[in-house]
Order: sequence, then C-alpha cells, then structure tokens
Amino acid sequence: MTTSLGFSRRALIAIAGAAMLLVPALAQAQAQTVKIGLILPMTGPFASTGRQIEAAAKLYMAQKGATVAGKTVELIVKDDTGTPDVTRRIAQELLVNDKVSFLAGFGLTPLAFAVAPLATQSKTPLIVMAAATSSITEQSPFVVRTSFTLPQVTIGIADWAAKNGVKKAMTLVSDYGPGIDAEKAFKERLTAAGGEVVGEVRIPLRNPDFSPFLQRVADTKPDALFVFVPSGAGSQFMKQFVERGLDKSGVRLIATGDVTDDDIVDSMGDVALGTITTHHYSAAHPSAENKAFVEAFRKAANTRPNFMAVGGWDGMHLIYEALKKTNGATDGTALVEAMKGMAWTSPRGPISIDAKTRDIVQNVYARKVEKVDGQLYNVEFSTFEAVPDPVKAGK
Repeated sequence: MTTSLGFSRRALIAIAGAAMLLVPALAQAQAQTVKIGLILPMTGPFASTGRQIEAAAKLYMAQKGATVAGKTVELIVKDDTGTPDVTRRIAQELLVNDKVSFLAGFGLTPLAFAVAPLATQSKTPLIVMAAATSSITEQSPFVVRTSFTLPQVTIGIADWAAKNGVKKAMTLVSDYGPGIDAEKAFKERLTAAGGEVVGEVRIPLRNPDFSPFLQRVADTKPDALFVFVPSGAGSQFMKQFVERGLDKSGVRLIATGDVTDDDIVDSMGDVALGTITTHHYSAAHPSAENKAFVEAFRKAANTRPNFMAVGGWDGMHLIYEALKKTNGATDGTALVEAMKGMAWTSPRGPISIDAKTRDIVQNVYARKVEKVDGQLYNVEFSTFEAVPDPVKAGK
C-alpha cells in the first residue's frame, strides 16, 4: 500500500519509529544544556553598559569553558534597549520559549524591577550584574546581585568629605532609584559627621542637560558638589561642569565612580584630573587577578573594562559555581541556596554574597583621577573593607 505522498506503509512506520527515537534524544540534549538569558541595553543611551557586560560574560566562558558540572552552557544575549516593557517581554520569551535556567544582566534599576515578579513566578535565579538601587534584591527571593548598591559606594565619599574640610555640600543626582539612594546616603552620612547639605538637585535620567542645574551650584557656592549620574553620562556632565567655570570656582567635585567610569574617563581630558570618587572597581586596581583580567579584556574587546564588566564577570562566576554545587541541577531554589554565602576573589578584590540579603559584600575604594603612562585612571588610595549594603545592614 502506498500513501498519496508516495510513501509505503512500511516506510511510514520506519519514519515514525525514528521520530520516536529522536524525541528522547532531543530531550536528553536539552537536559544537558543550561541556558542563560542575558538581557542588556545593547543599543540606546546605555549601550556601553551592555557591551561591557556581554564582553565580560563571553570572556569568562572563553577562559573557563562552556561546560560546567557535565552541562553545556549556552548564553543567549538579548537587547532590551533600556526599556522596561521590552525587558519584561524578552524575559517572558526566554522563560517560555527558550527555557532558560538563569536570567541575568539588567543594566538599569527599572529593568530589574520589571522582571523580578517573573523570576518569582518561575522560580528562576535573576542575577543583577549592573543595576544598583538597594531595594532590588527585596523584589524577589530569586534575585542575587554581583554589581553594587549606590548606598554601599556613597558612604565612603561622604566620610572622606567630612574628614577633608567639606562643611557645606550640594548633591546632584539622576532622578531615579540609584540617584535617590545616593542622595539620601550622602546626606545622612555627611550630616552625621557634622556637615550640611545646602542644596539638592535631581536631573532627568534621559537626555539630561546639566547646565541650568549647575548654575544653581555656582550661585550657592558650596564647599563641594557630590554627583551621581549613571555610567556613560559622566562625559556630558564633566563638559558642562567646565563650561560653567565650576572647575575654577573652588567647588570641589566629589562623586561615585559612575561619573569617572573607566570606559570614558580617559576621553574626558585633563579636566577630570584630581576628581575624588569612591567605588568598588577600577581598571587600575593593583591585584594580580585584575591585571590578568584587564589584559585579557583588552585583547578580547579592544577596550579597558569598567565596573559593569566586573559585574558581568562575577555574575558568570556565581552561576558556574552554583551549578557545581548542585551537580548541574537547575532547580531555581537549590541554585539560589547554593549562591548564598558564596565568597571568592574577584578582579575587584574579595567579595561575598550575603546569605540573608543575597546582596554583594565588597571592598570600596577611595580613588583620584591621575595620569598613568599618559592615560587617565582612577587610582585607589584607601580602602573601606567588606562593605555591605548599608540600607539592609541597618534593618
């Protein structure tokens, strides 16, 4: 007997049998693959964040291999353009269609907030490699952070200011979660040390024009201006700071390290020289681990790594080590439990994951922009050791 398609009955039975054999083979292949959905702003105003994290994640896999605990690791990179609705849609597609075992990346706080409920519903570990609002880890028990929090890196610069003659300061921050965190942390810390915040300025996150706000700073004449703007916005801020003549006004510029991001600080020119910041990573960090990381990153990406890159590198390390602890099992609850309390030496220095908060504990460094071999770097000159997120530490 022959079917209308020209196949004999015997041939159809053979095809069906082969298909039945193929189904479990495909299922077994899928079970042997662990997929990581890396959601990043690869285009738009925050594209540098995405490029740095993607390069670091791929470098980690190139150095450590694409196999861990007997499983093949597959990295799926998606561009969310820095838009929360897009981030959420991509996360849903990765969970439903691609069956990812991890969600990772998240270049900005609103993007992490948008996906946290999905992580809870699907019981999928969500590794925050960039976003820095303190409360992100409280949005889901499946969120673990390898980046930093703004309060964590801000309290050090407030302490430095209080010890170096800053009595009256103004704050200028981007008007969203991390900026508000930084503003609050700086004010509380400086005030507790006897200083005073005489003005607070919040700047729109997208397409900011700092000029009119900097005029207020010039009119107020504080001892120092504390600044937080997200990675990539520092160049425009520094340019307008100079255009307003504030670099020669006697107002000291102090900031978190986002402003003098390693990715852009050299292009700022000599106006950035002497800027004091506190942050958790510098490409000039003198450890052997960091020197090797910087050299490998330069060869792979043709640029120096910044603090976003190290968040991506350590995020991949966290995923690999958690899989080793679970022997390759991808149960989300077991993976998060494996991550709690984990500690290792990063290119940035010693770090750990707080078992209670799932937030990172790390050194924070006071740095000064200096020339090293003809290029501008954030050169560390003191260390605040093993700093937790101070917001959660106070709860």
